[in-house]
Amino acid sequence: MEGAKKYEDYAYVLDYLPRGRVSSERGPFKTEPTIQLIGETYFTLLEAAVQVDSSFELHEVVYVGKEKPRDKITHVIGRVHYDDLTSTAKSELPSVLEIIAASHEERFVRFFNIAQAITPRMHALELLPGIGKKYMWKILEEREKKPFESFEDLQKRTGIPDPLKKVVNRIQEELSGKSKYSIFTRQS
Repeated sequence: MEGAKKYEDYAYVLDYLPRGRVSSERGPFKTEPTIQLIGETYFTLLEAAVQVDSSFELHEVVYVGKEKPRDKITHVIGRVHYDDLTSTAKSELPSVLEIIAASHEERFVRFFNIAQAITPRMHALELLPGIGKKYMWKILEEREKKPFESFEDLQKRTGIPDPLKKVVNRIQEELSGKSKYSIFTRQS
């Protein structure tokens, strides 16, 4: 369904704010316990109000979807921008992204297997930090022989150091708004 809204079902806790976050949008007097999250599927940065007496651990996975009752949050307050994340949330982001990318390895390895040129002079693979023309051509050559099966397979056959880290760095770059193209994150 083209144009359908895309919502997250599960998200990882980046920070827990027991007294909420004061922002000019909600007014200084209306604060509620809040968590900052990153969605598992579209990497949507979110804030959510929490249920009374709920406790949270950093990196914990919570249900934020619309299909069934939520057990730890009352409602999703909304999307937030990278700049609105707390310093704790920003510092936890790389390790949470690594957890997500590692647990969905097939999705990201598939990217290496099917990525195409974006313009006549730039390939989507080159958007990954540290992937230049040399590595791009090596990836294209190797995937023609046989599709990559894992990050380990990709690394062994192409010599690319730590492909997982390259994916994580790219996602973080997209989330921070420093990139013209989005290949892994949901566009605003």
